[in-house]
Amino acid sequence: MSAASTPSSPAARAAVTTRGRPPKLDQARTVEAALALLDEAGLDALTMRRLAEAMDVRAGALYRYFATKHELLTAMAEALLADCLERPLPSADWSECLAELAHRMRAALLGRRDGARVYAGTHSTGSHTLGFADTLIGVLRDADFAPDDAARAALAVVHFTLGHTLEEQAALQAAGDGPADPDRLRAAVTPAQYPISPPRCRCSPARTSPRTSPSACGCSSKGYGSPGRVPRPRPRPPAPDRRPGLPRP
Repeated sequence: MSAASTPSSPAARAAVTTRGRPPKLDQARTVEAALALLDEAGLDALTMRRLAEAMDVRAGALYRYFATKHELLTAMAEALLADCLERPLPSADWSECLAELAHRMRAALLGRRDGARVYAGTHSTGSHTLGFADTLIGVLRDADFAPDDAARAALAVVHFTLGHTLEEQAALQAAGDGPADPDRLRAAVTPAQYPISPPRCRCSPARTSPRTSPSACGCSSKGYGSPGRVPRPRPRPPAPDRRPGLPRP
């Protein structure tokens, strides 16, 4: 369009910009826009209507891809774990691999505002979520955990990491003198009243704060994933001999 034919009034210019095909709307673009809005405004302000306004589409158009907000949050949670398995695990030691995966999940959730809150309560069956779970269980199975024990331990790692990150993000958003302040907690935990939890090291409640990285613990370079703090797998019982003719126990 030449300069002479360009509409001069704002209303006319708006009419020109709304003509033609709108940007392609799909699940991937919607999730990307939702994550950007999450970083900008937080989870409480993330609504389907506000997301539609940010994408310059009608709110009803989003429901073609996500019937509910929970479905959108599930897709966002799936996207959060997209990079967790990009790099190979750095060690053959199962406990170090377990700690590395937990740290990667924590970093992924911290990478987005309210990331842990988005992930909590969702049950994605996408490749990122299931791949991460499969890798966790595989590490434990290679360490001779029984199948049921490996699944339960993997779930415990995920829940622990998620819970820690929820507290961590909440503390980062709280006021400096709020209940999450480590100095306030340290002053409250006195050896006279609470002899089981003296502030002797960073692992005690008086020294532990969601603001502190797990790797900052003075007792171990690996924090909550250290080999000395991960339970060893129970040895598998020998398989019974099922050859014909032999008495069964």
